[in-house]
Amino acid sequence: MTDMMHAFELVQPQTLDEASDLLKKHKGDAWVIAGGYDSLDWFKDRVMRPEMVVDITQISELYGISDQGDHLAIGAMTTLTEIAESALIREAFPALATAASRIASPQIRNVGTIGGNICQDTRCSYYRDGFPCYRAGGNTCYANTPTAMNREHTLFEAKRCVAVTPSDAAPVLSVLDAEMVISRAGKLRTVKAADFFVGPEIDIERMTAVERDKGDLLVQIKIPKTWAGSKQYFEKAADRQAWDFALVNVAMAAKVAPDGTIEKLQIACGAVQCTPRRLSNVEDLVVGEKPSEDLGVLIERVASQGAKPLNYNHFKIPLLGKLARRAVRSLSA
Repeated sequence: MTDMMHAFELVQPQTLDEASDLLKKHKGDAWVIAGGYDSLDWFKDRVMRPEMVVDITQISELYGISDQGDHLAIGAMTTLTEIAESALIREAFPALATAASRIASPQIRNVGTIGGNICQDTRCSYYRDGFPCYRAGGNTCYANTPTAMNREHTLFEAKRCVAVTPSDAAPVLSVLDAEMVISRAGKLRTVKAADFFVGPEIDIERMTAVERDKGDLLVQIKIPKTWAGSKQYFEKAADRQAWDFALVNVAMAAKVAPDGTIEKLQIACGAVQCTPRRLSNVEDLVVGEKPSEDLGVLIERVASQGAKPLNYNHFKIPLLGKLARRAVRSLSA
């Protein structure tokens, strides 16, 4: 039976210390809820049935955007609408503001949080529907069989699981060299974006460095000003302009010399593997060059090198190339 949630105990800690104590005490039996749009789907479908739900919306320490001198700090509970409309972010990191404005719908962005967006689990329909796949602790990937429907699944780095990251903010934070601050038992640690997003070869049952069974809680996102004011780009290809998750998305940050030469560039794509994929071959190709049509043709060729499409996602290969080409072409504007 769907759309009927199981019984659970709801607690609303007022401070980060209280939340940490609860998560430490209950560990794997506790589920953190923020905006709630992902969590409530799990509960209604009765796939996830935690004994305790920890509502962190009352913890003021987790909110807000502030300039800390050498970096911007974003509380994990800051809503996507706040990020999309923030003057600080729009000036320093416009790609993040654009990405936030493309997530889901206005109603969801008003409640959904940046922490929830980057920590959400994959949208693989087999996994979400409760199939006993590898990611759910089973011994099969139902999305990678001769008859599977896998239009939204991976092109790269398939290690038993072929699910992809659903986050639009993730590739942006990757190219901006963001750092995530995670609390565990009252102690804070900082994890770079490159290490925050976890592939199946590291742990097939989670997608980030946040380990729920150990009581982890994402507290803050720090974005160093290394790329502040640089030329940035974000584009998302989806079936619809609102609500839908990306089929492929691309994020880029670049520094360009006065004569148009690309001096430094970082580019990443989402929805093509379990983690945001840095297009290092594209980066190596374009640094030291000027945007041109000939360069664009080469970008399309190399962007998808190594791709291994599944039954129904071959279309992602040219789509990935086109988005990478458009991102670099934007530098000539």
